[in-house]
Amino acid sequence: MGTPISLLTIGKAACSPRQKLPAENNPLGTFMPPSHQGPGLQSLILAHFSDIHVSARGSWTASDFFSKRLTGWVNWHWFGRGGRFDKAPRILRALRTDLEENPVDRLVFSGDATALGFQGEFAEAAKLLGLGEAKTPPGLAVPGNHDAYTRKSQKLQLFEKCFSHWQEGLRIGEHTYPFAQAAGPAWIIGVNSSTANVFPWDSRGRVGREQLDRLEKLLNSLAPGPRVLVTHYPAILPSGKGERLHRMLRDWRALVELVGGKISFWLHGHRHDSFLIPPSKNLPFPILCAGSATQKGHGSYFRLTLQGNRLGVERRQFQPELEKFLPVQEFQLEIPVAFAP
Repeated sequence: MGTPISLLTIGKAACSPRQKLPAENNPLGTFMPPSHQGPGLQSLILAHFSDIHVSARGSWTASDFFSKRLTGWVNWHWFGRGGRFDKAPRILRALRTDLEENPVDRLVFSGDATALGFQGEFAEAAKLLGLGEAKTPPGLAVPGNHDAYTRKSQKLQLFEKCFSHWQEGLRIGEHTYPFAQAAGPAWIIGVNSSTANVFPWDSRGRVGREQLDRLEKLLNSLAPGPRVLVTHYPAILPSGKGERLHRMLRDWRALVELVGGKISFWLHGHRHDSFLIPPSKNLPFPILCAGSATQKGHGSYFRLTLQGNRLGVERRQFQPELEKFLPVQEFQLEIPVAFAP
């Protein structure tokens, strides 16, 4: 594995019912993004952000008092976690202003929209991000573990209802995940790595065998060209090791084995500090963690410019004294773009 590069220094109205999303049940065909149908080398500019943790007054039920939501509330309100994100609305407004002043082609959100997975938090997060507004760029979103905080919130598909505008795409059959969006010369592929867990200390994730099988079919159906994988959970950390046992993606090895030689780079969140893991012999693609866009002292996102086999990375960080995001680091990566069927 290459040497990791640290980037540390450098309640509202409920969402509308989820509508049926476009599906494609033809894994043997080849899906062609529009840009592959004409000459020229197109560029694509993405904004990748994550872990915004919007909080709002929730509607508690009796079952919530016997779930990890109770201990999560105590941690949020009594032990300081909430204080790290109490400026989230202000920072998200600054983020939207920055994106208006520095336009991108597509937004990529890798999960943890909420603090405790309440319906009001999802609605507030979607509102702050401008989902459904004409001036908001198209986007892709996958849920984080806080968005699957309880089995009930996951069963009700609260994330999918509120972020349906950013979950349109090609699918295998009627399953929500995985899905692929054609974006300029590339494909962006969303995978759900988050599951509801019972115990308060358990924040592990899992993709699952069935979703992995669908992902393989989907990847084999896409035309050659740049492919961006998006999950909430990381595969590995800059140390080269997996996450701590109670925070890890349980089947990360299976996912890495599956996508090896089939993606250009991997975007994720979950960790609140930004970092890059360069490609290497055992990891043939770079992995980028956006960190938290709204946590005090972190507050950053990636502006990514993809052109051919070159990926330009700019990290922009919130400056509280200026109430705006500014660039703090830039670098270039070479990425794989041609894949065998």
